[in-house]
Amino acid sequence: MTDADDPLAVFRDRFALPEGVIYLDGNSLGALPRATADRLTATAIKEWGAGLITSWNAAGWISAPQRIGDKIARLVGAGEGEVIACDSTSVNVFKLLTAALSLNPGRTTILSESGNFPTDVYMMQGIEQLTGGSVRARLVEPAAVEEAIDNDVAVLLLTQVHYKTGRMRDLARTTALAHQRGALAVWDLSHSAGAVPVDLGAAHADFAVGCGYKYLNGGPGAPAWLHVAERHQERVTPALSGWFGHAAPFDFVDEYVPASGIARFLCGTPPILGLAALECGVDLLLEADMAAVRAKSLALAELFMARMAPLCARHGFTLVSPADPVERGSQVAYAHPEGYAIMQALIARRVIGDFRAPDILRFGLTPLYLRFADIERAVEILAEIMAQSAWDRPEYRVRAAVT
Repeated sequence: MTDADDPLAVFRDRFALPEGVIYLDGNSLGALPRATADRLTATAIKEWGAGLITSWNAAGWISAPQRIGDKIARLVGAGEGEVIACDSTSVNVFKLLTAALSLNPGRTTILSESGNFPTDVYMMQGIEQLTGGSVRARLVEPAAVEEAIDNDVAVLLLTQVHYKTGRMRDLARTTALAHQRGALAVWDLSHSAGAVPVDLGAAHADFAVGCGYKYLNGGPGAPAWLHVAERHQERVTPALSGWFGHAAPFDFVDEYVPASGIARFLCGTPPILGLAALECGVDLLLEADMAAVRAKSLALAELFMARMAPLCARHGFTLVSPADPVERGSQVAYAHPEGYAIMQALIARRVIGDFRAPDILRFGLTPLYLRFADIERAVEILAEIMAQSAWDRPEYRVRAAVT
């Protein structure tokens, strides 16, 4: 595949990309869709400014979490009424872990892999502390996860595409194994949704969660989303029993009664401006063929790795992403002892990737707006940096708050 025959090339102009920037960090913060600014302006000025509180009904604010959730469901192979857009990824992980625990009484362990994304692990540990240790948070080496699913594991918490390496787990096979051993599974799809084909329904998945600001292009701090299989919904009373998850929130009664279906997983008032931006990103992604997105992602990665091979041999980069495309999400990552300084030198030359401690340079591959020419040029610039030792400057070693 080349830029000349790329079926997704038409999408690039739908994003407001800075001139001269090669953006390889869409797996951390997606680019701005051009439609989003107008949507936010209309939401703020027309709906909020002119409509005021009447817009909860007139502009459909009240149904936004379910409406956008149903759109996200189409991206992850879930059914209507199985996904809702709300809260943050961290909050939603807590909600789903506690839901799974309530459905699996008699078991007391939450199992995950060491090196999982920190918020997932921290939520596990928080639940352990909250329960006074009656629930145990257990981490094992990634390769040992399946063997560790024993008869005390209530819920397995895994990220499908690892945030550092891009290694992708077999969601369907791992879910089936968890079920065979009596456990439920919670999947973090933050690096999957909108990047790789996902079919939660076919996998008979229990629960899933994801953020809105990476491949969904919902903007910084965009609302997250969660998935609960329909078969589980009426059996759970959420631990975070907020008023928007009540069966009749505007009756203002003292007793909590959960809403029917996925709506019971809402907590507080929906963030309307954030949801409006998220909907623009999701709508844009729904126009694309996910098979074409995946095919281009793999082609971009193959080009990137081929161009990086001489730098690995000459300058000490080590590929930490799987070479096998079946096991890799939509990113490539390399380890280097001077990774942080090298990434700062790249960013100074308008090639934007990111760094993950202790030594990982991470490059996101976002097929809707990334070109093959961008990959070629990015690696050329990196080669120049290494040949000239241009990374070896004091200012590139100063750690910023966000890496």
